[in-house]
Amino acid sequence: MKQRLFILSQYLMPHHLLSRLAGCVAECKVRWFKNAFTAWFARRYQVDMTQALVEDLTAYEHFNAFFTRALKPGARPLDETPGAILSPADGAVSQLGPIDHGRIFQAKGHSFSVLELLGGDANLSAPFMGGEFATIYLSPKDYHRVHMPLAGTLREMVYVPGRIFSVNQTTAENVPELFARNERVVCLFDTERGPMAVVLVGAMIVASIETVWAGLVTPPKRELKTVRYDEAARAPIHLEKGAELGRFKLGSTAIVLFGPNQVKWAEQLAAGTPVQMGQAIGLAAQA
Repeated sequence: MKQRLFILSQYLMPHHLLSRLAGCVAECKVRWFKNAFTAWFARRYQVDMTQALVEDLTAYEHFNAFFTRALKPGARPLDETPGAILSPADGAVSQLGPIDHGRIFQAKGHSFSVLELLGGDANLSAPFMGGEFATIYLSPKDYHRVHMPLAGTLREMVYVPGRIFSVNQTTAENVPELFARNERVVCLFDTERGPMAVVLVGAMIVASIETVWAGLVTPPKRELKTVRYDEAARAPIHLEKGAELGRFKLGSTAIVLFGPNQVKWAEQLAAGTPVQMGQAIGLAAQA
């Protein structure tokens, strides 16, 4: 009964209003409030500040500065195995595997379509049909910057408006097409393994999503927006493997897509497996 009430509340809550209010709280610079809130959060979620570039909780301008904190050099070494596909973020594997008939497995019998995930453009989704996906969930205690799984040149960015359901195991199991319904930012790259998509999915209290090339992407006007970055549109943007791609202010999920016969996920990974940014989660498929 409690679970049913929670899921019902997800449909009834004013998602975007709550998210914007959370954003205001997270940007508050009133010293006593931001220090108390940050200290409570760090204790509640057992955040390891010894890895942070700035360990002093009171040194951060506001909660969001703490939440998107930089780490010390070497805190996330990149796996140097030739052909390694790196985890884009700290967190846990939600699901990973093949894209079957254009659909991505979510949890407990639920799935969603690549077409919907990428904003409804058949030309964008076509290269990923029959390919592979990995969904990484970032928990509150994690490092909340997202990095490149593979070196690539940015081709296109798409902001896809949507709801902002909470993202956790309960909603993944009970809200159909969760990740294709939530607000998200789709980043499409050309890589040595063909097209790669990194999708940054928002959640109920995600105040905003930023990218290193565009700055704040959400919240904009809630309408589909596509920006091209090919040579005809503007100077190409190339990011190396492991380079920062973007960040979540109050966390959520990153989904990585590749085309068919391009990558092979590590066999030891399964739903719930913890991962860190920079660790190998797969290898380039052998030709």
